[in-house]
Amino acid sequence: MPGNSLQWWIIAAVLVAVELGSGSFYLLMLALGAAAAALSAHLGLAAAGQWSIAAGVGAAAVCALYLARRGRASRSPQANRDIHLDIGSELDVERWDAGGAARVRWRGAEWQARLGRGEALPGRFRIAAVDGNTLVLDAMPHARRGHD
Repeated sequence: MPGNSLQWWIIAAVLVAVELGSGSFYLLMLALGAAAAALSAHLGLAAAGQWSIAAGVGAAAVCALYLARRGRASRSPQANRDIHLDIGSELDVERWDAGGAARVRWRGAEWQARLGRGEALPGRFRIAAVDGNTLVLDAMPHARRGHD
């Protein structure tokens, strides 16, 4: 049972080494817990306290990583600017059909477009996502809409 700081540092190093093979980052969070326990051993905390620190810090770090990844994973690939560089770009739509679809010129080609958020009125729109060969467009706030 680890009780001194050297044993906790060895456990942290082993967790980091194993993580390098898995690439999941969760073992790094557990290594943080072991490092915190090693620091508590340096401060003279009893073995039970070291284990509590290791468990608490490791569990908190794993939970934080899980929540951070879950929040990032909720963003669909169609709306990920790292995949589709057109996301965030602006374009003009001259007219919409009754179903909320339009044909637009983008990068020298005709694209099918559908309305994401806002009203289907002629004007300026921002590309919010790319769904196959269809641009999903959101109305620009304060953009000139319709006819004057």
